[in-house]
Amino acid sequence: MRKADKERYRKLLLEKRKALLEDMGFHLDSQVSTTIRESTGDISSYSYHMADQGTDAMEREKAFMFASRSGRLLYHIDEALRRLETDEFGKCHICGKPISKARLTAVPHARLCIECKSAEEESKTGPQKK
Repeated sequence: MRKADKERYRKLLLEKRKALLEDMGFHLDSQVSTTIRESTGDISSYSYHMADQGTDAMEREKAFMFASRSGRLLYHIDEALRRLETDEFGKCHICGKPISKARLTAVPHARLCIECKSAEEESKTGPQKK
């Protein structure tokens, strides 16, 4: 892979990483790191209604799920940056063929070429009926 291409992908990965970290910070600040009382702004000592408690718990669970998903994506981006340094970037981990530039532009942290990724997805879901 040419040096200019590597630099373009590095820049793209770093931009995605920065946006992801900012998004993760929002989710953690808005829901996960606050108590139920802090999140509702209630300063009274009265108990909450059950429905309100359920809604608050659901919102906190959603925020945690988004942060967890973002954490996994952050790991894949960091691994792609590591592969850039070791010249493994842009090669399919299964077949060893080059990953297309269009795929790397759309999904810069891709580890598999489109053919191998399609086969992997099909094996997870089983054969599709047409």
